[in-house]
Amino acid sequence: MIVVSAASGALGRLVVERLLTRLPADQVVAAVRAPDRAAGLAALGVDVRHGDYDDPASLRSAFAGARRLLLISSPELAPDRRIRQHLAAVEAAGASGVRAVAYTSFLGADRDGGGMNAAHHATERAIVNSGLDYVILRHPFYTEAFVDAGLRAAAESGILVSGTGGRGLNTALRTDLAEAAVNVLTDDDHLGRGYDLTGPLWTYPQLARELGDVTGTKVEYHEDAGAITGPMAFLQGLALAGALERQTDDLRRVLGRPPTSLRRAVEHVLRQE
Repeated sequence: MIVVSAASGALGRLVVERLLTRLPADQVVAAVRAPDRAAGLAALGVDVRHGDYDDPASLRSAFAGARRLLLISSPELAPDRRIRQHLAAVEAAGASGVRAVAYTSFLGADRDGGGMNAAHHATERAIVNSGLDYVILRHPFYTEAFVDAGLRAAAESGILVSGTGGRGLNTALRTDLAEAAVNVLTDDDHLGRGYDLTGPLWTYPQLARELGDVTGTKVEYHEDAGAITGPMAFLQGLALAGALERQTDDLRRVLGRPPTSLRRAVEHVLRQE
């Protein structure tokens, strides 16, 4: 049996759906904070259990009988609380007899325990030291944070603006990362490994060209960091600094195919509108 924690989130739902293409529903458990709000998961035929990162007892019950656990990182931003939540989940996995944990970490967490990687670094160490078999899946930022519904407005205006200086972004689609998680959960050959998962490197000038090709309109790229605000200003600032250009072949190897291209990502998001 495989348990997916935080299964009601966007990534967790995708993982559950893909697991059901390989395993019978009675072999998949969705652990969620609020089972009464997870009717969609229950409709898939999986066992929906209460598993709250802030309630260790609920985690032990949610993980009971599991052979594998996908520990999806908590959305909590405060590092201290996030670390407590993750360590409680690792302890609960051991106490419940889970044999192997796959954890969704972040790129660089194996090397850097500061800033946004503090909780991921601490969790990776706890898992490695727990005695459990494990697989570490270090994610990049999601492509969907950048390639989103706002592209339609850019196509209509004929202008795509960013503050990235034309630097590369190594993002990956949730669908690819969910498939990678399912692959490592269902194949013992991945145990004991850490993967640095990156999608194909792309740039905003390339995104403007792809958007123009897909929509059949001319889309010009403009560089204007001052026009970018909110969380996107932070993300694009990282790109401008070259912090999102690291590339590995790990995602392709875990998927057994090339990751989804930027063109396909643009086509997908425009179809969703």
